Amino acid sequence: MTRPLNTTLLGAPLLMLALTAPGLAAASCKTAGLDLPPHFCATVFAKDARQPRHIAVAANGTVYANLNRGDDKHDLMALTDSNGDGVADKRQLFGQGGATGLTIHDGWLYAASTTSVRRYKLGKTAVPEGDGEVIVSGLPDQEAHSARGLAVDGDDHLYVSIGAPSNACQEDDRKAGSPGQDPCPLLDKQGGVWRFAADKPDQKFSTKARYATGIRNLFALTWDRSRHRLIGAQMGRDQLSALWPKKFSTKQGVELPAEVLLDIKQGDNFGWPYCYYDDKAHAHRLNPEYGGDGHKVGRCADYADPIAAYPAHWAPMDVVFYRAKAFPKAYRGGAFIAFHGSWDRSPEPQQGFQVIYQPFDGNKPSDKYQTFAGPTGFTGEKIVRSPGSAAHRPAGLAVGPKGALYVSDDQGSTIYRISYQKN
Repeated sequence: MTRPLNTTLLGAPLLMLALTAPGLAAASCKTAGLDLPPHFCATVFAKDARQPRHIAVAANGTVYANLNRGDDKHDLMALTDSNGDGVADKRQLFGQGGATGLTIHDGWLYAASTTSVRRYKLGKTAVPEGDGEVIVSGLPDQEAHSARGLAVDGDDHLYVSIGAPSNACQEDDRKAGSPGQDPCPLLDKQGGVWRFAADKPDQKFSTKARYATGIRNLFALTWDRSRHRLIGAQMGRDQLSALWPKKFSTKQGVELPAEVLLDIKQGDNFGWPYCYYDDKAHAHRLNPEYGGDGHKVGRCADYADPIAAYPAHWAPMDVVFYRAKAFPKAYRGGAFIAFHGSWDRSPEPQQGFQVIYQPFDGNKPSDKYQTFAGPTGFTGEKIVRSPGSAAHRPAGLAVGPKGALYVSDDQGSTIYRISYQKN
């Protein structure tokens, strides 16, 4: 499914990487079992790390992780590599969070739980002192799609993504033939991005703080500092064929809808639950719950388009822009995206389970992307029938102060550190 590289845009250095078999590196450069381009090295920065999801790296190199499995008291972990060998030799649990939503801004660590966002002042020690400050409370308490994405811009605005606890806002969720609710009541409090003040404690969730809507489930969220905009990668809907077999073939259920990269501006509406994005047609299509048949556009012509699209059901989990200089120029200025891997591509094998690099041409992504890490290096097998059989699944991304790329894996409870070796 990997698309060919636009070598004219990216230049000869990346062409050389593309033509060399993944995983080939200098003799002294180990890859920790990952499939990486030549001269990229990896260490297992931490293992048995309690199912880390989103991660962040402080200026002193301390790695922070929001955990899917804390210790009943704490949900965050600080990991320190004191001797600089690329492996954490100390880890400490602290604070409150839960699974996703983690970012560092202006000397503070922001961590999300299902219902709140708290921040911790970073200091001389790896573990922040005190219990932190509650910045936002009262986020909708929900079981489905409860993970949050966090981002902070240059003007101290905190962005929080809130997924919709639904597939397509049906009257009976995930029931074959059930029509969609119109209008969808979930959009009042979910299915979008909300904006708060990053430096103001004790804010309450409010529908008035909604920044953008029509987004089914998005916690791959970041602020693109060089272009001054909010970027997110959405997980598209499931089960087009399973719920509407008379309108969509099994193949269409496997290949639709695309996962999409969004440039999120205030007031944007991206069309969920009324529409899905067809990357082959390069357009939105009306969902069958609202009268769609794979061809009808209808109201979907009125909604904001994505800026890039990826194969169906890959499940984007995190996105980070690379502005450091440690990697070759071909990897600078674009975005790394971690895909957690699919479950809804049966009877075909599941796909995703990889980190890609999405180059940008000025302010826009090119229409090509490169597989950077995986998938076999993560899954441990070439054909994946069930996501539970994969050994590792990418979940979080962060760039360290020296330019290394950190990748968390919640399935194998591992954090990888990827660097570049010129010779």
